[in-house]
Amino acid sequence: MTLGRAHSVAVRGVEGQLVEIEADLGRGLPGVHLVGLPDTALQESRDRVRAAVTNSGEKWPDSRVILALSPATLPKGGSAYDLALACAVLAADAKVPTGDLDKSVLLGELALDGRLRTVRGVLPAVLAAKNAGWSCVVVPHAALPEAGLVAGIDVLGARDLREVIEWLRGELMLTAPGPMDRAPTVAVADLSEVAGQAEARLALEVAAAGAHHLMLTGPPGIGKTMLAQRLPGVLPPLSERESLEVTAIHSVAGLLTTERPLITEPPFVAPHHSCSISALVGGGSGMARPGAVSRAHRGVLFLDECAELGVKALEALRTPLEDGEVRIARRDGVACYPARFQLVLAANPCPCAPPREVDCICAPTARRRYLGKLSGPLMDRVDLRVRMHALSVGALNGEVAESTATVRDRVARARTTAVERWSDYGWRTNAEVPGPILRQRFRLARAALAPLERALREGQITARGADRALRVAWTLADLSGLTVPGEDQVGTALEYRDRRGE
Repeated sequence: MTLGRAHSVAVRGVEGQLVEIEADLGRGLPGVHLVGLPDTALQESRDRVRAAVTNSGEKWPDSRVILALSPATLPKGGSAYDLALACAVLAADAKVPTGDLDKSVLLGELALDGRLRTVRGVLPAVLAAKNAGWSCVVVPHAALPEAGLVAGIDVLGARDLREVIEWLRGELMLTAPGPMDRAPTVAVADLSEVAGQAEARLALEVAAAGAHHLMLTGPPGIGKTMLAQRLPGVLPPLSERESLEVTAIHSVAGLLTTERPLITEPPFVAPHHSCSISALVGGGSGMARPGAVSRAHRGVLFLDECAELGVKALEALRTPLEDGEVRIARRDGVACYPARFQLVLAANPCPCAPPREVDCICAPTARRRYLGKLSGPLMDRVDLRVRMHALSVGALNGEVAESTATVRDRVARARTTAVERWSDYGWRTNAEVPGPILRQRFRLARAALAPLERALREGQITARGADRALRVAWTLADLSGLTVPGEDQVGTALEYRDRRGE
């Protein structure tokens, strides 16, 4: 037999596509030719695969070897195809039987001595194999905890190419994933450690209950960062579907560890204020990698000193804030990553930012220019805006504030109410509900809408701002145990939008 086949997966974004690998042994000068739009890393696999096969005790064919990856029009990159390439060549040379090979998907990078190394995107690749109807997938042993998260497909782990060859020959059983150990609990900073700032704490609770975006402004050292860091602890754990979504993104980004193969808690991502657009929303050559907005999916994206970020980077947030996903076009295609996160902005009121506002030495134009980077369209998407003030001595010596556990219980009850209300429509939080639904099917009483109509008439808010105020009003009603928001909830929601902190 001069033709061998194996199968692997090409991961594009967080989606996988099956790739068929064919190996043809023909006449001509010995050499290896790789076709099918491979990138540089994949082109270099020719030498890795040949060395791995030789160092695993097998003989490399003394003939012309053509390796074709199909579909031929799909750009392919990375080293995840190494194992499949080696097995295809061995099958073409009749060194291994094709029984199990024809039923399995192979993933993994080969070292020169034949060891199997893990690669990025194992979880989405295994999901793609399962969805395509494959019954078995072979992954590097180090990736077993991650691959074992997918039910409904046989997952096997191998430490090196030698084990895979013996498995194909029926001489060895590969390792199956064992029961997943419970991940160690990550210590979470408690909300009771924040002194004073009752108004900001309430806004944080409202943001957590409805998945709303939040902006905190005020002089340095008053607790803006402390509050933002404690938001994930108030949020409920991720559901099973959400955990797989978040884990798949972190798998593609190469951030998973064997100790924590499954992410069950909302992630907290805080990029530095000097980060680029690509670092924030994703990018890179070839196929774009996920950025901070995608790594924060189902969690919190915290932008400290947001007024120091570049204008273009800030404006790049507008689309993911509205759509809950980001599409990035690069040379090898368009990558689509989920990006439904909670945005928390923190900023000083001016460049000099003294502890006391009366000590500010900035010119009025400098103050306006400083926060002027936050454009109207961007701020229109921020539901809650809170101006924080310096603490008094009494706040430092007062009673200990509510703990994270107490606030989390209220947030959980409010979220449960929202899930029950929107379950027929497929939404889980108030922030996800489209404006037309709130204005038509769930229209409030005219008396409750009076503050909103007055704000629209006076030009204080936009139509988008009105929809967002309605979402916050529903969240305030859920926290208060009300079935429908009233005039007080709508008025409070509007007050949160007026606090620009400028």
